[in-house]
Amino acid sequence: VQLQASGGGLVQAGDSLRLSCAVSGRTLVSMAWFRQAPGKEREFVAAIRRSGSSYANSVKGRFTISRDNAKNTIYLQMSSLKPEDTAVYYCAASRAGLITSTLRDENAYDYWGQGTLVTVSS
Repeated sequence: VQLQASGGGLVQAGDSLRLSCAVSGRTLVSMAWFRQAPGKEREFVAAIRRSGSSYANSVKGRFTISRDNAKNTIYLQMSSLKPEDTAVYYCAASRAGLITSTLRDENAYDYWGQGTLVTVSS
C-alpha cells in the first residue's frame, strides 16, 4: 500500500490550497490528514470515514476533507490559510474503521504518505 500526497506550496495568508492523497494497493477505510510544524509535534487535522468527518478545532470551518472512492483519493481543501497553518502535511490511512476516540491518534493509522509542505506567508 502506498499513499502519495501532493498539492503543497507557498501561499499568502487568506489564500486557499487543495492537498491530494492518492492511495494505491487497496481501499482503506478511515483516512486522515495530520501536520507537523517546525519544532512541534505532529498533530491531527482532519479525518474521514464512512460515518462522516472530523476536524481539529484549529481548522474547523476553514478546511474540508473529502474523498473520491472511484479514484481512491482523499483531499484537503484549505481556505483562509494562516501563517500558523505552515507545516508538513501527512495523509494517513487505516485498514479498519476507527471509532471516534481513536480518529485523532496517529498510532491508530497503518499507512502514511511522505508529506507535502505548506508554507503560508503573512
